[in-house]
Parts: sequence; C-alpha cells; structure tokens
Amino acid sequence: MNLLPLKSWLICIDDTDDIGTKGTGEIAEEIANLLCDSTNLQPWVTRHQLFVHPDIPYTSHNSAMCFRLESRAQLEQIKQVAVKHLVEQSAPASDPGLAILDLDSQFDSNALVEFGLLAKKEVITKPQAYELAEKLGVSLSEHGGTGQGVIGALAGLGLRLYGQDGRVKGQVDLGQEESEEGVELTVAAVLERTGLGRVISIEGEILDACEILHLTKKVKAIYYQHEFSLLVYRDEGRWCNALKKHLKAY
Repeated sequence: MNLLPLKSWLICIDDTDDIGTKGTGEIAEEIANLLCDSTNLQPWVTRHQLFVHPDIPYTSHNSAMCFRLESRAQLEQIKQVAVKHLVEQSAPASDPGLAILDLDSQFDSNALVEFGLLAKKEVITKPQAYELAEKLGVSLSEHGGTGQGVIGALAGLGLRLYGQDGRVKGQVDLGQEESEEGVELTVAAVLERTGLGRVISIEGEILDACEILHLTKKVKAIYYQHEFSLLVYRDEGRWCNALKKHLKAY
C-alpha cells in the first residue's frame, strides 16, 4: 500500500467564542487532537494577539489560535474535520474563520507575515483577507455569523510564520504550583521535561543548560525565533519565570 507523503500544514482559527463559552484556544486544541494520528503528538497551539479597536468585534482579547500539523491527509480531508468541529463547537454569536496553509507549497511568506503584523496595529477588511488568501493559495473560509474571523485566522498564519510572536496555550507544569516556594530546576532539566527548545531572558539572552531557574505559579511558554521557549527574567539574583507584564509583548 502506497502512503501519501507526510506534509506540513499551518492551521489557524479565530472568533469562535463568546462570554461564558468554550475558548478559541480550547477549540483549536481539540481540532489538533482530531487531526493528529497515533504516530504524532498533539502540536502546541500558539495564541497571537491582534489589534484591539472599537471597529473590530471580539470577545475579550482579540486573539487567533494557530498550530502546525504534520499529516498524510489531503487539504479537503483536513478542512472537513476542522469545519465540522468549528460548526459544532463555536458559540452561536461568534463569527468563526478558518485558514489552512500548505507549508510545502510555493507561497509568498513575506506577504503573509506583513499581513499578520499589520493586523496587530490596523483595522483590516474581509475583502483584503480573501484577496491575499487567493493570491497565496491559502484555504480561507467562514463558518457562521459575519465570518469576520477569517481576518484573524489569516493573520494568525502570518504571525506564526513570523516566528517572533505568540504565547503557547496553557501552562507548563513542572510542579511549581504544588509548593508555595515553587521549584528550582536547571535549564537542562526544564528542556528535557517539557520539550521546549530553549530558555531565554527578556533581554534575549539564551541561558546555558546549567543555569538554575526558580519557577513559581503560572509558567508560560512563548514562540520566539521560531522555537518554543521559556521566558525568564532576573530578580534578586535568581532567574525567574516571566510575569504577565513580560508576556504581554507576545
């Protein structure tokens, strides 16, 4: 039996939730789980902050959720699974959008990155999003309400490609919340236990494997220089996990 080649995809959704309903990040994780086969781990979902403006409808923060998929499935199969779950799980008052990019295709990545960065600081229209998607060969579709989520979905693809944007959904569990004191671990131990690529300071310094980290409360990972990374800062001579104010930049 001849298997189809393994291909790489970026999938992004936006505007699926409402106050008191399941979040877009959770829905993205569920889609990722449905699309992953038994040979692949569920990919990490990254959250990408978009422009907050009175002319842009959003639930609480206006963020898109993106993940990378390695799959032998074809575009229509991937889209069918994603759309079915979007329609089933999105809030009635939401305006869901779905964007799927074949990373093995020929496309203008710079144009997509520029669109993503623009969506962080300007109001963009649906026609602009559809025009670029058609030009680049991105599958872009709306699945309820006004369909305004297609803008954020396309922008999320660009921001993930940019490689310098996004927080990983969820928290990194290293046992730090079980103790009021937190935990102390080496960089090497953290990377081994989490699968993250590096530990980096808020100034951009990559920490050596032997450095000791003091981790407390909520530990969040970011997407930085195309790697999943733990962000830390120096406090009273210790390396500590980044606070909410540090993470806002991502």
